[in-house]
Amino acid sequence: MAQILSPLPGTFYRSPAPDKPPFKEDGDAVAVGDVVGLIEVMKSFHEVRSDVAGSNVRFVTDNEEPVMAGAVLAELD
Repeated sequence: MAQILSPLPGTFYRSPAPDKPPFKEDGDAVAVGDVVGLIEVMKSFHEVRSDVAGSNVRFVTDNEEPVMAGAVLAELD
């Protein structure tokens, strides 16, 4: 099982804006370089790109949840 980790501390967002669909839904396939979410730090948004590829992504961090650097955001098969 592969994991996607938070690159920095902040607030995790699964979609680019509140009225937009998530970058990835649970069950989607993920390729290296795919954007899976955003981390907001002091009003700056940083893309979270996957450094692993896999299928059946499962988010373990909820939308708008505070995270620490290195926290598991999602798992892949």
